[in-house]
Amino acid sequence: MKILKWLLIVVLALLAVFIVGGYLLSPKFTVSRSITINAPADKVYGFVASPRAWKQWSAWNQRDPNMQIDYTGPDSGTGAKWSWRSKSQGNGTMTFTATDPARKVAFDLYFPDFGTTSQGQLDFVPDSNNATKVTWTMNGDMGSNPMYRWMSLFMDRMVGPDFDTGLANLKAVAEKQ
Repeated sequence: MKILKWLLIVVLALLAVFIVGGYLLSPKFTVSRSITINAPADKVYGFVASPRAWKQWSAWNQRDPNMQIDYTGPDSGTGAKWSWRSKSQGNGTMTFTATDPARKVAFDLYFPDFGTTSQGQLDFVPDSNNATKVTWTMNGDMGSNPMYRWMSLFMDRMVGPDFDTGLANLKAVAEKQ
């Protein structure tokens, strides 16, 4: 009986550490990756500024080719929006909030399954060799749920590889055409 009592105390203590620790963690996270693409910035921008073009290079679209996607707003640029439903990749909405041709595409992301939002941007910096450095950055807030706050510690490791894959695919598509 003493073992069971101690086991219960240990489990409750660990649960308390998990919950209290979660509230002490910052809910904010940042993920950022870069790649150099041997193509001019205006060409790369065309693949990013249109939600429909993301199907050619996004890691998430490639992992679930049956993803259900709805497009609203303009075809590209500020105000372009797409929403998706996927059993394997989750549900979400991305809205392009600011665009500057051949310089940047900023966006808001909303994930209804988690009730979380994040903001991101892809920046295009041309170099003297007609290549473009593309930097993809996302900043988010996991909210007040202590479990999600623990997840914020691992967002770079969870999302970063998808950014790497997406940027590599973007490079392949932009350099091929």
